[in-house]
Amino acid sequence: MVSFPIVSDRSFFERDDVVQVAQDLLGHVLARRHADSVMRLVITETEAYRGYGDKASHAANGRRTARTEVFFKAGGHAYVYLCYGMHWLFNIITNREGHPDAVLIRGGILLGESPKVITGPGRITRTLFIDGQQNGVDLLQSNELWLERACVGQLTIQRTPRIGVAYAGEDALLPWRFVASGQEVWDRLMDLKSAHPNPVFK
Repeated sequence: MVSFPIVSDRSFFERDDVVQVAQDLLGHVLARRHADSVMRLVITETEAYRGYGDKASHAANGRRTARTEVFFKAGGHAYVYLCYGMHWLFNIITNREGHPDAVLIRGGILLGESPKVITGPGRITRTLFIDGQQNGVDLLQSNELWLERACVGQLTIQRTPRIGVAYAGEDALLPWRFVASGQEVWDRLMDLKSAHPNPVFK
């Protein structure tokens, strides 16, 4: 089993440009401890949501409800919510306390003996056993859910409008969905595996 350096500095999350943070998260590793084992997902797809001035955000214009209270915590906390009563979606809060920005994790590559591509935020949470119990978890303090540094270097990033936010009017057109090339990530992972003295993904 290989681990990567843990992101332990809250300033990484507390930056005020959520669009940049969403891009920087690509290639980072989301680690989840469950049932005495640790699963690791290399993040390959994200979406940025800016609380103030973004109609697609749950905290649009600073809207504060019981569900969105987590949005107003300091960057580095998890925001997990149930979508359509079916799918748990995992977000990472960014910016400083009181500034409700977040990044939705939409896709990644699950590390293991046979790395597996996981697409869609609902599949991410099912794969990593994430649900409402992880809502509000501090990724810098938790031993069940945390972020590790990028393991694949700088990536080529595609920008598109976000998915499923037509209700947001003109804000639905903002190019705030970021996708890293799956082939590029895969090649970097294979290079890393070849260069490591031990089985990297075991």
